[in-house]
Amino acid sequence: MASADLRNELLCSICLSTFTEPVTLRCGHSFCRVCIDQVLNTQEESGVYSCPECRTKSRHRPAPRKNITLCNVVKNFLSTQPREGEVIGICCTYCVDSPVPAVKSCLHCEASLCDKHLKVHNKSEEHVLIKPSNSLEKMKCSIHKKILEYYCPKDDAYICVYCSAEEHQGHQVEKLDEPFEKKKKKLRHFLQKLIPKREVIKKRVQSLEERWRKSQEKSAGEAERVIALFLDIRRRLDNLEDSVLSEISRQEEEESLSLSDVIQKLENKKDELSRKISHIEELCNMTDPLTFLQEPDTGDLCDPEEEGGDEDTGGHDKTHDVDDLDVITGMLHKGFSDIITYLQNISATKPENKRKRYNWYRSPPSHTKTSPVSRTEYGGDGVIVRPGGAGEEVMDAGDEGVVGQGPADILLDVNTTYTNLLISDDRKTATWTLHTQYFPETAKRFLYYPQVMSIRRFFSGQHYWDVEIHGSGVWRVGMCYPSINRREDPLHIQNNKNNKFWGLCGEQWGNNQPYLVTHDKKEIQLPNGIYSRRFRTYLDYEAGQLSFYYLCDTIRHLHTFTTTFTEPLHVVLYVGGGSIKILRE
Repeated sequence: MASADLRNELLCSICLSTFTEPVTLRCGHSFCRVCIDQVLNTQEESGVYSCPECRTKSRHRPAPRKNITLCNVVKNFLSTQPREGEVIGICCTYCVDSPVPAVKSCLHCEASLCDKHLKVHNKSEEHVLIKPSNSLEKMKCSIHKKILEYYCPKDDAYICVYCSAEEHQGHQVEKLDEPFEKKKKKLRHFLQKLIPKREVIKKRVQSLEERWRKSQEKSAGEAERVIALFLDIRRRLDNLEDSVLSEISRQEEEESLSLSDVIQKLENKKDELSRKISHIEELCNMTDPLTFLQEPDTGDLCDPEEEGGDEDTGGHDKTHDVDDLDVITGMLHKGFSDIITYLQNISATKPENKRKRYNWYRSPPSHTKTSPVSRTEYGGDGVIVRPGGAGEEVMDAGDEGVVGQGPADILLDVNTTYTNLLISDDRKTATWTLHTQYFPETAKRFLYYPQVMSIRRFFSGQHYWDVEIHGSGVWRVGMCYPSINRREDPLHIQNNKNNKFWGLCGEQWGNNQPYLVTHDKKEIQLPNGIYSRRFRTYLDYEAGQLSFYYLCDTIRHLHTFTTTFTEPLHVVLYVGGGSIKILRE
C-alpha cells in the first residue's frame, strides 16, 4: 500500500507517468523536463505562461530548475520496484501455471528451481547449485558442458577442467579466484580516481545552479520592478487624463455660464433698443408739429454708441486672463510632474492667485508703450532720431512724433539653438554653458557656433526690441534671412562674408571695448565711450532700414543699414559668454 502511494506521488501530472528528469517551477510544482518544455512552447504564442498545475501566470517564460532530490527519490524507487508487467526476480523453470520466484539455479540442468522443486532435485555432485541466474549457459563450457573453473592468460579464455588438459595443455592456467581479485583491485584503484572528479563536478554543478538561481531571482526582481514602474506610469497617465478632462469640463461650464449671462444681457439690451427704435420711428412719422413737440422728453433716448461698455465681454477684461487649460498646454513639454503639481494647486488656490503663480509659463501680453520723442526726419516705434551719425541724442517731445506698434514680442526658437546654449522657460534669454545639450541635429540648428534665431519673422511693418548683455564674452545681436548658412559661422567677425546678416558686435570683457556693425564684407567700428549694456534694434521693412541704438539716460543712435530686403527677417543672437536677454518692454 505504501509503495502504491509513493508511486502516485512520483507521477507527472502532464504525462501521468513516473517522473523522467524531474524539474521544478517557481511555484513549487514538478514535471518531466520534456513535458513542461512542450507545454511552455505551446504557450509562447500567447505571450502568457502558466503552471499546468496551479495556473500561476507570468509574462516571462519560466526557467525550470532540476529537482535533484526528486531525481534521487525516483531513481531509488525504480531500482526497488518492478515496472508494471514485470515479474519480480528469476522464476522457477518448472512452475508453468504461474510465475514463482526461484531460489537456486542448477548449472548441470541449466534450470532455476523454487523451494518446492528444489526438494526433489537430484543431489549428486555433478548438479552444482548457485544463486538464481538467467545466464547459466555462459557459466559452462560450450564444448564439454562443464563449469568454467579456470582462466588461461595466454589465450585470454575461461576454460573447464577438460579444456586445461586438452587444448590448453602446457599453458599456465589459473583458478578464477586469482584474476577475479586482480581485476577487482584494478577497478578499486580506478574508482579512487573517479570519486574526487565526481565531487569536483558535483560542486561545480551546485555552484552553477546557485548562480542560475540568483540570476533568475534578479531577473524576476527586475521584471517586477519594471512592471510596477509601468503600472505607476499608467496610473499617473489615467489620473492626469481625468484631471485634464475635468479641468476642460470645468472651464467649458464656466465659459458657458459666462456667455449665457452675456447673451441674456445683450438680448435685454436688444429688446430695449428695439423699443426705442420703434418709438423714435413713430415720432419721426408724425406730421403735426404740435403733437410732436408735446411728446415727453426724449433725452433718455441716448446714442447707442455711448452705451454698451463691455457688453460683448460681460464687462470682464480678458487681456490678462490666463486659462488653466492654456497653462497646462504650455507645460506639456515639461513633463507630467509640472502638470500634476499645477492641477493639485488649482483647487487649493484662488483663481487670481493661481494665475499669478503660473503666469511664467506664458508669454507676456504685448502692450503698446511709446516714449515721448521729438519729431525728426526719421523714426518709428518710439525710436526717432535726427540725422547726423552715431551718438545722436533722441530728444523728448509729444506723442505726435511716435509711429509704429510698440516693442515687438520676440521668442527664441529652441529648434535653432546651438548645443552649448541654454534657453530660458520664457524663451527670452540665451545663456552660454560649458555643458553640452544633446539636441537632435536638424537642418534648422546652428551646429558649430553659439547662435539662436527667433521664432517670429518680420516681412512688413515697423518694429523695435531691446536686449541686455550680461556677463563677459563675445556677443552679436542683429537680424538675418532664414536661408542663412547654419553649418558654419556666418556671424563670426573674422569671417563676415555673408550678405544675409546685419548685426552689432561687441566683446563684454570690460568697459570701453570697441563696437562694430557688420554686413557682408563690411565692418564699421563705432566710436568709443559706449558704456551701456542695453541696446535697441529698429526695423522698417518697407523702407529697407535696420538701425541700432544704445540705451542709457537717453537713446543714442549707433548706425543704420539701408538696403532692399528680399526675404523675411529673423532676430539672431550670438552668445560667446554670459547671456543675452530680450527685454519685455
